[in-house]
Amino acid sequence: MKKFTIATFPVCFALLFTFVFVSCGEDKTPPPPPQDITVVNVLQKDVPIYQEFVGQVYGHADIPIRARVTGFLHGIHFEEGSTVTKGQLLYTIDPEPLKAQVAATESQLAEAKTQLAKALSDLNRIKPLADINAVSKSDLVAAQAEYDASQAYVDAMRSNLEFTKIQLGYCWMKSPLNGTIGKTQARIGEFVGQEPNPVILNTVSTTDSVRVEFFLSEGDYIRLAREVMNTPQETREASRDEGTLQLILADGSLFDHKGNVNFINREVDPQTGAILIEASFPNPDRLLRPGQYAKVVVKLKNAKDALIIPQRCLSELQGQYSVFVIGENNTIAAQQVTLGSRIGDMQIIKSGLDVDDLVVIDAIQKVGTGMVVNPQVVEFESKSETKY
Repeated sequence: MKKFTIATFPVCFALLFTFVFVSCGEDKTPPPPPQDITVVNVLQKDVPIYQEFVGQVYGHADIPIRARVTGFLHGIHFEEGSTVTKGQLLYTIDPEPLKAQVAATESQLAEAKTQLAKALSDLNRIKPLADINAVSKSDLVAAQAEYDASQAYVDAMRSNLEFTKIQLGYCWMKSPLNGTIGKTQARIGEFVGQEPNPVILNTVSTTDSVRVEFFLSEGDYIRLAREVMNTPQETREASRDEGTLQLILADGSLFDHKGNVNFINREVDPQTGAILIEASFPNPDRLLRPGQYAKVVVKLKNAKDALIIPQRCLSELQGQYSVFVIGENNTIAAQQVTLGSRIGDMQIIKSGLDVDDLVVIDAIQKVGTGMVVNPQVVEFESKSETKY
């Protein structure tokens, strides 16, 4: 076996020193560069705050066609769903029973007139005799009473005849206005005019303009009322001229015409805590029909100098919302925020951020507090289309 000697020791020591030095040098590799993270600026601008409410459409006038007398439906004189004119004949009820009543009442009136003529003749005969005391005063009083009673009976029979003729006229039901008529609720041969048989046979609606009813919560009503009170009179009048409300239809489209509030109900419903609002909208193309549902868009207020960020910047944990912001030396920090109204895919921030703060947008699952990053500022383009 070869043995180490004193002569070889310096050489071994030099080799060992060189190995240790090289190994230590290899452990001091440079750290990786900070990760590129996309961020957006907090924007500040005036934002109109809108809210949508579910409303139901009614015709400007919805007049029910009622059977005001009982009887068998004798005729239908219109096409369902068509346009009708004021005074146009719609339905007829068999008039024969009422014609018989009219004839009977005319006979009773004739009998009453005959009795009146006899009573008048008796009174005229007794008056001269009473003047010469040829008959007693009681006979004159009795004759006068008989005449008065006969006159009253004639008047009653005349009124009864007029009423019977009016009832007979109800057998011919006519349209009370120009409009569109709907589906008939009874067919020829059905007995109508008395429950459970049809009483309301149809409805005629005018739809050149429509009414829309919707409900506001008590809080929304107070906010809206305050906003209106704080608006100058000139601005309010101009807004009313061009319309203040809009409709979103069932297909998601925005109705072409704006509307205005007709009235606000006098009371808040104590059971629902809501108040009824009625608005009117022009409907020249007859696109809207009674019974439709639509979303009424109400501008509640203008948010002055609101701070806005994309909604996807937010993280939520147990009802608390936060964002990641870029702090000093490009260090990530979590910041709790208080939310305002949501506008499409944007979010108003009430507190927790300042204008021009940089907020992480696309990598909130990859970053954490204290992490150093290389922020890449991007301009967020909203994907939600503003309908209003």
